Amino acid sequence: MDSRVHPDLKALFSVFPETKFDKKDLAEIRKQIHQSLEADIQPSDSLVSKYYRNIPGTEESPDVPVVIYEPTTKNKILSGVLWIHGGGYIMGVPEINDALCRRFVLETDSVVVAVDYRLAPEHPYPAPVEDCYSALEWFAENANELGVDSNRIAVAGNSAGGGLTAAVSLLARDRKGPKIAFQMPLYPMIDDRNITPSSYEITDSRVWNRESNIFGWKAYLGENYDKEVSQYAAPARATDLSGLPPTYTCVGELDPFRDETMDYVARLLRAGVPTEFHIYPGCYHGFETSVVKTNIGQRAETQYVEALKNALNK
Repeated sequence: MDSRVHPDLKALFSVFPETKFDKKDLAEIRKQIHQSLEADIQPSDSLVSKYYRNIPGTEESPDVPVVIYEPTTKNKILSGVLWIHGGGYIMGVPEINDALCRRFVLETDSVVVAVDYRLAPEHPYPAPVEDCYSALEWFAENANELGVDSNRIAVAGNSAGGGLTAAVSLLARDRKGPKIAFQMPLYPMIDDRNITPSSYEITDSRVWNRESNIFGWKAYLGENYDKEVSQYAAPARATDLSGLPPTYTCVGELDPFRDETMDYVARLLRAGVPTEFHIYPGCYHGFETSVVKTNIGQRAETQYVEALKNALNK
């Protein structure tokens, strides 16, 4: 894969460690994520306030922790962004996207609610998606208290968070729940079947690849892996995408999710859903999220922040 990686990413990619996922190492991987975040997570500052709270889950579920980011000064009604972090359904916390959530607040004039949903394999489907849907309901019901226009709430997330974004949008449509103004499932993890050409093509263990993807789906689906599963578990299985919110998505050429994302985009367009799509040549999974900022990564992030801003502030 080294010869195919975008020039902006080559130096970074060359020093990536190999990572193999298995159950016995998952706790250590999660611990390392938390440790790496300790130096990067910022408290409230002069422009963005951040606070934590628990919101009600479903009747069968515990409360859902969320992190709320908002402008320290509010002088108008704002839009809202429900942010869902990535991590293959098996790892991650909202603070992993701390800087991005602050950017959403400042550049899209939004209150951001980032969901700390339960993780697999301890909590397989439907726990994560139900946590996220509960957060959407709470956000819409409490929009006035938060200073948010309930008609301008977007749902967004990357990787597994992108998969949960797509699933929450389907649930909101089918349950006749809160109206979502815009969905932004970035390089979403939406197809459990692993049958696309790109799912076979990307095997380098320095990035999210076929092996890690299968591990994530097995953890998320549990005993239902390799069976027919709900569209709310794997949105690529949805046969009807009509009535979904206007959409923005993107994916890298060297992402195992490349083909499932492209297929999802094509079917959204055929269903009459306004959709913008970008594919980045030579880019691997999550290329724009690195602590080391690259030109191509900054360009991708700026483009989706702009898309969100334009959608919420028409």
